[in-house]
This record gives sequence, C-alpha cells and structure tokens, in this order.
Amino acid sequence: MKKMFLDGNVAVALGSIRAGARFFAGYPISPVSELAEFCSHEMPKAGGIYVQMEDEIAAIAAVIGASLGGKKAFTATSGPGFSLMQENIGFASMAEVPCVIINGQRFGLSTGVATKPGQSDIMQARWGRHGDQSIIALTPASVQECFDLTLEAFNLAERFSSPVIVLTDATLAHLKERIRVPDPAEIKTVKRKEPQGPPEEYKPYQPDERGIPLLSYFGSEYILKVTGLVHTEKGNVSSDPGVCASLIDRLERKIYDYQEELPPPRYYGEEKAETVLISFGISARAAREGMRRALLEGISSGLIQLQTVWPFPEGAIRRLSSHASKVIVVEMNRGQVTREVERILPEGVEVNSLLRADSEVIYPREVLEKIKEVQ
Repeated sequence: MKKMFLDGNVAVALGSIRAGARFFAGYPISPVSELAEFCSHEMPKAGGIYVQMEDEIAAIAAVIGASLGGKKAFTATSGPGFSLMQENIGFASMAEVPCVIINGQRFGLSTGVATKPGQSDIMQARWGRHGDQSIIALTPASVQECFDLTLEAFNLAERFSSPVIVLTDATLAHLKERIRVPDPAEIKTVKRKEPQGPPEEYKPYQPDERGIPLLSYFGSEYILKVTGLVHTEKGNVSSDPGVCASLIDRLERKIYDYQEELPPPRYYGEEKAETVLISFGISARAAREGMRRALLEGISSGLIQLQTVWPFPEGAIRRLSSHASKVIVVEMNRGQVTREVERILPEGVEVNSLLRADSEVIYPREVLEKIKEVQ
C-alpha cells in the first residue's frame, strides 16, 4: 500500500492502468486533458497504447475496436465530447463490448463553461442513446473514489460485458487529496470469460447462466461476428419479433437482475434520521458537511451518498430513508436525480431539493440552511 497525493484526473488514470487497461484513445478537452496527458506517458510504460484521435467519435470507435481485439480499453471526455460518443456507446451496448467512458462533467449545455463544474449529464448518461437500454454509471465523490470506482468500472465492464460510465466533474478532476493506492498484487481484477469447446460450435452471443455472452477476440480461432443490429446468438442479423424481444430483455436483465453487485450507496449520520439528504459526486461532500453541522445543532439528519447512479438504486434508497419524513436531494443541475427520488419514494415523504446550476459548487452552509428551512 502506498500513499499518494493526486488529483482526480490522475487518480482515474492510475486506477485504469492498475485495473489492467492497456489502451486509451481520446481527444483533448477540459476538464480531463490532464488525464489524457498522464496516460500518454504512463500507458506505454505499462505495456499499453495511447492514441490521440482526431475527435471523440473516432476515440470511442477505437476503444471499441481495441476491446474487441482483447484489450481493456477506455476513453475520457466532457459534455460536448460525451454527446458525440453516444451513437457508438449505443453500439457497444448492443454488441456487448466491455469498455469504460470517463465523463468529467462541466457546466452548461453546448460548450458551456469549459473549466467550471456541473452535474447535468446524469440523464444523458442513462438515456443519451436511442432505444430501450440499460447502462452502468458510477459517481465518485473523492479522489480516493476516483481511483477505487474507476478500477471497479473496469471489473464491472468485464463482468457484465457492457460499457460502464464514470461521472466525475471539473472540481473533482482538479481536486488534490492524499489517497491509498494498493500494490498491484493486492488489486483484484476481473477478466472476461473466454469461450470453450469446438470452435465450429461457437455462438458469440449465446449467454451463460447470468445472461452474459462469451465474446472471443478478433483473430482467435473462435469466429466473432459483431453488429449493432438485432442479432441471433450466432451474431446473424434478424428482424424476428421473438429474437428482438428476447435480446432487448436479456440486455436489461443481465444488469438489473444483479444490481447487488454494483457499488452500493454510502450512508452517513444518524441511523434513523428524520431528514435524509441524497447526493452524489462533489455535491455529496458539501451535503455531508452540512449534515454534520446540522447534527451538532441537534437536528436529526443523515446522508445517502450515491456511488452507482444507474441503474438507480431504488431499493437501497427506500431502505435507507425509510424512517425519514423529509428528503432533500442535493445536486448541481435542475433536478435530474430529484425527479427519480420523487418517483420511487412513497406518498407521505416530503421530497425537497437544493439545486445549483450557475457554474459554482454547492457549499455546506447552503445545505445547513436548507435542512433548517424544511424543519
């Protein structure tokens, strides 16, 4: 175990390399350019490949190709680049290609304010692609979690044979903290299962008992057919209604039926708090400090910090807030997670929100004021 003083960008990059990533393709964009810069000199040292592409569309395409060639692969971007990647992320979801996408969120739509933080890509991470779909998206709130959850993202991508999104933000990307970095021998990594048996009987999209296909690598003796169209277990294109329904259902169930394997919410504060905060990312830090100050003033309160935002941890949130009469969602957008919380909590629970969408972070004093306001 080694203690290191890193910013969020470098922690993400280091976590990726320690997870076994050996291919990075990207295009410079604030606030994650430092992440790419780190990869440009550290990835080759680890025996990997770094490629600066001509744009974000090419970057995610290269990542998908590298993964299909047998490498753990990832890219990093921010809002505008994340928008450009959506079609190919959809392809990766349909073709079930393991890969990781880091989105360092920044403020505003279009090009917004390139160096200021935001948390407004939550719904884009879930629904940015067309069609019914499922996706895994993780949300670190510290530099330590940038390392830990990025490493976990690669394990989940391999485990679920799916793209996984990690949502950081401009503040967290540049925040420096001391973290613990395990020695490589201490890190548990997951590698995708490989097909067995006669190559002539291989079906690339035949699922195992958990709904996961055993994808081979391009160039192996097991012939891999890859397509973004609806396909049979052999990888042949099909428009048969039964095949269509079965495939879309399996793509959802392979993730939703095993949500307990995803990083759960963290809970802080009073065990049976009357007022419960729900937050994620950089905003969760302010929420935790605001909650702590409320406890010092004798106000019953707690915090649910989301680590996985998609699939939305409905059961865990209901359980952790079951004794609360009031809930406050703290987020830097116009209420994207708030609407999810309103959807899942029972009648009788008062759902409030503390929102900020002006390129600045939320402060603990604002959280404390909101807690007092709803009492």
